[in-house]
Amino acid sequence: MSDSASECPEPRSAIDEADAEALVQGICFKTGPPRRLGVEVEWLVQELRTPWLPVTSERLEAAYAAVRSVSLDSALTVEPGGQLELSSQPAASLMECVDAVRADLDAVRAVLREDGLGLVGLGHDPWHAPRRFLREPRYDAMEACLDRTGPAGRAMMCASASVQVCLDAGYEEPGTLGHVRRWWLAHQLGPVLVAAFANSPLAGGRPTGWLSTRQLRWDRIGAGRAGGPALDSEPRGAWVRHVLDAPVMCVRRDSGPWDVPDGLTFREWTRSGVPRAPTREDLDYHLTTLFPPVRPRGHLELRMIDAQPGDDGWIVPLAVTAALFDDPEASETAYRAVKPLAERTRGTPAPHNPLWRDAARGGLADPELREVAALCFAAALRALPGLGATTGVVDAVAAYQDRYISRGRCPADDLLDALRAGTDGAPGPRAHETRPQGKDTSS
Repeated sequence: MSDSASECPEPRSAIDEADAEALVQGICFKTGPPRRLGVEVEWLVQELRTPWLPVTSERLEAAYAAVRSVSLDSALTVEPGGQLELSSQPAASLMECVDAVRADLDAVRAVLREDGLGLVGLGHDPWHAPRRFLREPRYDAMEACLDRTGPAGRAMMCASASVQVCLDAGYEEPGTLGHVRRWWLAHQLGPVLVAAFANSPLAGGRPTGWLSTRQLRWDRIGAGRAGGPALDSEPRGAWVRHVLDAPVMCVRRDSGPWDVPDGLTFREWTRSGVPRAPTREDLDYHLTTLFPPVRPRGHLELRMIDAQPGDDGWIVPLAVTAALFDDPEASETAYRAVKPLAERTRGTPAPHNPLWRDAARGGLADPELREVAALCFAAALRALPGLGATTGVVDAVAAYQDRYISRGRCPADDLLDALRAGTDGAPGPRAHETRPQGKDTSS
C-alpha cells in the first residue's frame, strides 16, 4: 500500500504487448547473492487512552505535519485510512535494519505522544468502520474499483496494517538460495507466517471468526487484484503473464476523476489502445495496484504478516523471516518443513486456497501448521546468532516461541481471551461496553 502516485505524469511513448512483457520480465527478479534486507511497518494511529474513539482528520493532519518535520532514515508514508507506514532503507544486515527502524519509531512516537496519540500494532482496526483519510485521485479510483467485489477493499485500504519483510530475490542459479527456490518458499511459508503472527480477530468490537481478519479481507478482494500466479512454471514468465492478465485499476488523467474500467486487463489495453494507448508509466503504475501476498519488485516483498503488538513486536517476524531465507541451513529446513503443506493448496495460487484460509481462520490450532511453525522457529533461533542478531533479538524470538508457537497460539488468541474475560487487556473498552459477540459475515 505504500506505492503512491497521485499525480499523473505527462504522456510518453506508447508501448505494445511485447514491450510490456519485456519490461516486466526485466525488472521482476534482480538476482545475485542475498545481501540486503528491509522492512515496512504499518501502524494504526489511535488515541493513547481511549483507542476505541475515532481520531479526527484534523488531528491526524496536524500530527503528520509534525512527524514530517522530524529527520528519519526510513521513508514515511500515510495510508488511505490514516495508517502510518515506515519503510526502511535496504540494510546490509538484520541489526542495521532493526536499529534504524527502531530509532525512527522512537522519534515518531515521541511526536505523536505530545498530541495524545500512539501507534497501535494490530492487523485490522477492531473498533472503527473503514474511513478514508486521504482524498486523492488514486484512492478515489482504488475505492471505486475495489467496491465492485464488496466491502473488503475499503477495509483493506483504511483499516489494516502489516509487517512487510523485503528480501533479495536470490541467485540466478538453482539451489537453496536461488530465486526459484526462494519464490516458491515465500508462497509456501506464507501461511505459516499468517498463522504464527495472526493478530486481527476483531472488527466492529467483536470477533469475526478469523484470527487474521486482515488476511480475510485480502482473500475477499479477489485473485485478479490480490492473488499471486501459479507456481507450476518459471517465476519470471508466470509473473509476466499474471501482470498482463490482471485487471487495470484505473486510467489516469491530468485532471478530473480517473477512469475505472471494468474488467479491462493490461494485455487487452495494449491491444486495443482504448481509451488511450498505455505507456511505460502506465505499466509501472499498474504494477503498484497489484497486491499479491508475495510481490516481486526486483526483490521479494512478503506482505502476509499482521502488524504486531508492542513497540518492538515487529522485530520477531522480521528476524524469523530473514533467518529462514538468508541462512542456508535454516532455509533448507524451512523448505523441507513446508513441502508437505503444498498439497493442501490444491494447486490454487495464494492466498485463495484452503491452506491460506485455514491459516487465517484458525492459526496454529491447525496441528500441521503448528508443527511446521515449531520447526521453522527452532531453525531460525539456531541461525540468528550467525546473522549477527543481538542477544535481545534472539531472546525476543525465543520468548515468542515459548509464549505462542509451543502452545499453538498467536497474538489474536490473547485478544480474544481478554475480550471474553472483559479485562483491560482487551483492545478497547471492557467487554460489557462493546457490541455483542458474533461472526463477521459482512464481506
